[in-house]
Order: sequence, then C-alpha cells, then structure tokens
Amino acid sequence: MEEAAPFVLVMPSDPRLLGLARSFVEQVCRYHSWDSCSTEALVLAAHEAMQNVLRHAHATRPAAVVEVRMRCLESGGLEICLVDQGEPFDIARVPHLEPGELRFGGRGVYLIRRLVDELHSEPRQPHGNILRLVKYPPWTGTSRSG
Repeated sequence: MEEAAPFVLVMPSDPRLLGLARSFVEQVCRYHSWDSCSTEALVLAAHEAMQNVLRHAHATRPAAVVEVRMRCLESGGLEICLVDQGEPFDIARVPHLEPGELRFGGRGVYLIRRLVDELHSEPRQPHGNILRLVKYPPWTGTSRSG
C-alpha cells in the first residue's frame, strides 16, 4: 500500500498566524472524517506546540519559518510534525508537572502530553527540531484513555 502524500503548511513565525495553523489542522482532520472530540484535542495540542515553537524556538529568529506536516498513518492515526529552525530541544527533558502545582507557565507541554498519544522531538542539522505529535482516534482501539 502506497503512503499518501502529507499535507504541508509553511508559514512565517508570526503569532498572528496561529489561527491559520489551527484551521489547517482542523481541515485535515475533517478530510479524514475525524470526530469533533478527537479533532479538537489534536487542534489544541498543535496550537500549544506552535505557540512553544514561536515563543521559545524562534524567539531570537523572527525571520524563521515553521513547517506543519500532517499525514494519516496506516493505523488510522494522524501525525503532525512541526519543523522549526530553533536550537536543539528534547521534549523528553521537560519535567512532568503535577496539575495542581502553582507556577507561572509551563503547562503547554503538560497539556500536549494529555491530548496526544505520542510526543517526540528530534534535532535537525545544522539547527532546528522536528516535534512529532500522534493522535489515534477512539475507533482504532489504539487511543489511550485519559
């Protein structure tokens, strides 16, 4: 079975365009006939991840671009890869915070972890990262409950 080509959005690193990225993710979910609950979870996770890219990875690179790649996996899940131009970053090193812990900020990664089934980061050369989010819809039987 041949793998379908991914959907790709390349956009400037501008917070005013977060709505465009959200709409892109939502429309790809609709194209694949996802239910509204799974769609909203993936849209929110992608929004939080994009905010982190713009705020942290591209803070010193205002001319940087973000690439959003989405594809349907053979399992029925959807994969989003955010390709940034920031310094190397390892999502696994972000602490797992308790929801009741009082502190300013730091909840985006917690929220992403709760909304998706897989979350990984990989550095690119000479700089940049690929953040991979995977969400399985409930009808595949691979989605984790939570």
